[in-house]
Amino acid sequence: MALKRKICMLGAFSVGKTSLVSRYVLSIFPEKYLTTVGVKIDKKTVEVNGQETTLLIWDLYGEDAVQQVRSSYVRGADGCLLVADGTRPETLEAARRIRARMETELGPLPFVLLLNKCDLQDEWCIDAHALAALQDEGWSVQRCSARTGEGVEEGFRMLVGNLSEAAP
Repeated sequence: MALKRKICMLGAFSVGKTSLVSRYVLSIFPEKYLTTVGVKIDKKTVEVNGQETTLLIWDLYGEDAVQQVRSSYVRGADGCLLVADGTRPETLEAARRIRARMETELGPLPFVLLLNKCDLQDEWCIDAHALAALQDEGWSVQRCSARTGEGVEEGFRMLVGNLSEAAP
Protein backbone atom coordinates (compact mmCIF):
# COMPACT_ATOMS: atom_id res chain seq x y z
CA MET A 1 0.00 0.00 0.00
CA ALA A 2 1.28 3.46 -0.93
CA LEU A 3 2.19 5.95 1.74
CA LYS A 4 0.11 9.15 1.45
CA ARG A 5 1.53 12.64 1.89
CA LYS A 6 -0.48 15.86 1.95
CA ILE A 7 1.27 18.74 0.17
CA CYS A 8 -0.18 22.27 0.20
CA MET A 9 0.50 24.84 -2.53
CA LEU A 10 0.51 28.29 -0.91
CA GLY A 11 1.13 31.78 -2.23
CA ALA A 12 -0.36 35.07 -3.35
CA PHE A 13 -3.00 35.29 -6.08
CA SER A 14 -1.86 34.57 -9.63
CA VAL A 15 1.64 33.31 -8.89
CA GLY A 16 0.99 30.11 -10.86
CA LYS A 17 0.14 27.52 -8.20
CA THR A 18 -2.52 25.79 -10.32
CA SER A 19 -0.33 25.93 -13.43
CA LEU A 20 2.56 24.34 -11.52
CA VAL A 21 0.30 21.52 -10.33
CA SER A 22 -0.98 20.98 -13.89
CA ARG A 23 2.58 20.89 -15.21
CA TYR A 24 3.73 18.44 -12.50
CA VAL A 25 0.72 16.10 -12.45
CA LEU A 26 -0.50 16.24 -16.08
CA SER A 27 2.59 17.58 -17.93
CA ILE A 28 0.51 20.42 -19.40
CA PHE A 29 0.40 24.19 -19.14
CA PRO A 30 -3.14 25.56 -19.20
CA GLU A 31 -3.16 28.66 -21.40
CA LYS A 32 -6.42 29.91 -19.90
CA TYR A 33 -6.15 31.50 -16.45
CA LEU A 34 -8.67 30.25 -13.91
CA THR A 35 -8.76 31.52 -10.34
CA THR A 36 -8.88 28.75 -7.76
CA VAL A 37 -11.89 29.05 -5.50
CA GLY A 38 -11.38 27.18 -2.24
CA VAL A 39 -9.20 24.14 -2.82
CA LYS A 40 -8.51 21.75 -5.70
CA ILE A 41 -6.92 18.41 -4.88
CA ASP A 42 -4.77 16.43 -7.32
CA LYS A 43 -2.63 13.38 -6.74
CA LYS A 44 0.49 11.87 -8.16
CA THR A 45 2.22 8.65 -7.15
CA VAL A 46 6.01 8.72 -6.99
CA GLU A 47 8.68 6.43 -5.62
CA VAL A 48 10.54 7.67 -2.55
CA ASN A 49 13.40 5.55 -1.20
CA GLY A 50 11.90 2.45 -2.81
CA GLN A 51 8.44 3.14 -1.32
CA GLU A 52 5.43 4.02 -3.46
CA THR A 53 4.15 7.38 -2.18
CA THR A 54 0.96 9.15 -3.22
CA LEU A 55 1.24 12.92 -3.05
CA LEU A 56 -2.12 14.55 -2.34
CA ILE A 57 -1.53 18.05 -3.67
CA TRP A 58 -3.87 20.66 -2.22
CA ASP A 59 -3.91 23.69 -4.51
CA LEU A 60 -5.29 26.45 -2.28
CA TYR A 61 -6.75 29.75 -3.38
CA GLY A 62 -4.31 32.66 -3.42
CA GLU A 63 -3.91 35.09 -0.59
CA ASP A 64 -4.27 38.84 -0.78
CA ALA A 65 -4.51 41.71 1.71
CA VAL A 66 -8.14 40.80 2.50
CA GLN A 67 -8.22 37.01 2.38
CA GLN A 68 -5.94 34.50 4.10
CA VAL A 69 -5.91 30.73 3.60
CA ARG A 70 -7.92 28.97 6.28
CA SER A 71 -5.72 27.00 8.64
CA SER A 72 -8.23 24.11 8.40
CA TYR A 73 -7.09 23.61 4.78
CA VAL A 74 -3.45 23.15 5.77
CA ARG A 75 -4.05 21.15 8.93
CA GLY A 76 -2.54 17.69 8.53
CA ALA A 77 -0.11 18.79 5.83
CA ASP A 78 3.18 16.93 5.62
CA GLY A 79 4.83 19.80 3.75
CA CYS A 80 4.17 22.78 1.53
CA LEU A 81 5.32 24.45 -1.61
CA LEU A 82 5.37 28.21 -1.25
CA VAL A 83 5.04 29.86 -4.64
CA ALA A 84 6.19 33.35 -5.61
CA ASP A 85 6.18 35.06 -9.00
CA GLY A 86 9.66 36.19 -9.99
CA THR A 87 8.18 39.16 -11.86
CA ARG A 88 6.36 40.45 -8.75
CA PRO A 89 8.62 40.95 -5.69
CA GLU A 90 5.64 41.52 -3.38
CA THR A 91 4.72 37.84 -3.85
CA LEU A 92 8.02 36.85 -2.22
CA GLU A 93 7.07 38.92 0.83
CA ALA A 94 3.65 37.22 0.81
CA ALA A 95 5.41 33.82 0.82
CA ARG A 96 7.46 34.94 3.85
CA ARG A 97 4.29 35.99 5.71
CA ILE A 98 2.47 32.78 4.82
CA ARG A 99 5.36 30.63 6.00
CA ALA A 100 5.62 32.52 9.30
CA ARG A 101 1.89 32.15 9.90
CA MET A 102 1.87 28.46 9.01
CA GLU A 103 4.81 27.80 11.32
CA THR A 104 3.04 29.63 14.17
CA GLU A 105 -0.20 27.69 13.61
CA LEU A 106 1.17 24.24 12.69
CA GLY A 107 4.78 24.14 13.84
CA PRO A 108 7.74 23.56 11.53
CA LEU A 109 6.87 21.86 8.24
CA PRO A 110 9.18 20.88 5.40
CA PHE A 111 8.79 23.39 2.56
CA VAL A 112 10.33 24.56 -0.68
CA LEU A 113 9.97 27.99 -2.27
CA LEU A 114 9.17 27.76 -5.98
CA LEU A 115 10.06 30.97 -7.81
CA ASN A 116 7.80 30.70 -10.83
CA LYS A 117 8.01 32.39 -14.22
CA CYS A 118 11.78 32.08 -14.70
CA ASP A 119 11.03 32.00 -18.46
CA LEU A 120 10.25 35.73 -18.23
CA GLN A 121 13.87 36.83 -17.69
CA ASP A 122 13.28 40.33 -19.10
CA GLU A 123 10.59 40.92 -16.46
CA TRP A 124 12.36 39.19 -13.55
CA CYS A 125 12.42 41.43 -10.47
CA ILE A 126 13.60 39.25 -7.58
CA ASP A 127 17.04 40.24 -6.43
CA ALA A 128 19.77 37.59 -6.10
CA HIS A 129 20.67 39.03 -2.66
CA ALA A 130 17.11 38.42 -1.42
CA LEU A 131 17.36 34.80 -2.55
CA ALA A 132 20.75 34.36 -0.93
CA ALA A 133 19.33 35.75 2.33
CA LEU A 134 16.50 33.22 2.23
CA GLN A 135 18.92 30.39 1.59
CA ASP A 136 21.06 31.63 4.51
CA GLU A 137 17.88 31.30 6.64
CA GLY A 138 17.60 27.66 5.57
CA TRP A 139 15.03 28.03 2.78
CA SER A 140 15.17 25.56 -0.11
CA VAL A 141 14.61 27.59 -3.28
CA GLN A 142 13.91 26.39 -6.82
CA ARG A 143 13.50 28.65 -9.85
CA CYS A 144 10.93 27.22 -12.22
CA SER A 145 8.49 27.88 -15.04
CA ALA A 146 5.06 26.29 -15.22
CA ARG A 147 4.94 27.36 -18.89
CA THR A 148 8.13 25.58 -20.02
CA GLY A 149 8.37 22.98 -17.25
CA GLU A 150 11.86 24.11 -16.28
CA GLY A 151 12.62 23.30 -12.62
CA VAL A 152 9.09 22.09 -11.79
CA GLU A 153 9.88 18.39 -11.35
CA GLU A 154 13.04 19.34 -9.43
CA GLY A 155 11.09 21.58 -7.02
CA PHE A 156 8.56 18.87 -6.20
CA ARG A 157 11.37 16.31 -5.89
CA MET A 158 13.21 18.66 -3.52
CA LEU A 159 10.15 18.84 -1.26
CA VAL A 160 9.62 15.06 -1.38
CA GLY A 161 13.28 14.65 -0.35
CA ASN A 162 12.73 17.05 2.56
CA LEU A 163 9.63 15.06 3.58
CA SER A 164 11.53 11.77 3.66
CA GLU A 165 14.27 13.38 5.78
CA ALA A 166 11.63 14.70 8.22
CA ALA A 167 9.70 11.39 8.35
CA PRO A 168 9.63 9.64 11.74
